[in-house]
Amino acid sequence: MDFGGVVSVQEGANDGDRGGFGFLVYVEGPRDRDILGAWARRLSPRLWGDLVASTVILGGRQPARAAEHLRELRRRESATRGICVLDRDGKETPEPASEPGLEFFTWGRRHIESYLLVPDAIRRGLGIRDHDGHFDRLMRAHLPALDDERALRDLDAKQLLGRKGPLARFLSRPVAPGRIARAMRLEELHPDVRALFAGIQNGLGLVETEPVVTVRGRSLASR
Repeated sequence: MDFGGVVSVQEGANDGDRGGFGFLVYVEGPRDRDILGAWARRLSPRLWGDLVASTVILGGRQPARAAEHLRELRRRESATRGICVLDRDGKETPEPASEPGLEFFTWGRRHIESYLLVPDAIRRGLGIRDHDGHFDRLMRAHLPALDDERALRDLDAKQLLGRKGPLARFLSRPVAPGRIARAMRLEELHPDVRALFAGIQNGLGLVETEPVVTVRGRSLASR
């Protein structure tokens, strides 16, 4: 069990004293944690800190493990709650069995990485120069229009961003999805991402605040 701000749930691991966590965010793996953390930092530094402290890594798409872990915690502290974030994985999967105190959130698109497929963010995050014709052709060949949600829903983002995928071959190095997530701007965050974070903020007891824009020395909430 890793107590360095992130909890890993592994077979046979000793759970220890987890009663202090009132709300937990279960994710499939370290990459999911890194992507969510990057988006959270963009939304709010406080949200980022609380999310990191509340993250539980399941080691795969294992909703039953999340339910078992939370069930054990609730035996000691009945108010403990959580949300389990799952990839859809491009196939119809049965809905996880309901568990008191645990909400399940399944991405509308195939993978969490599917929400990184914004060419401008990819360019910024991976240090690709502007007006790179090869990159532009690559994006046109592999990505539908950003408003074509039906096509994006089933696109295999893990293959596109994978170690042997077309983007890695173009760069001649592995792609770091977390770097793309950190480069994304607020307006590039998909409504699915915002919906998830609304639930996380509610669970953590945080009030969602609007981004602040400074205009000639004055701080104004953006509208």
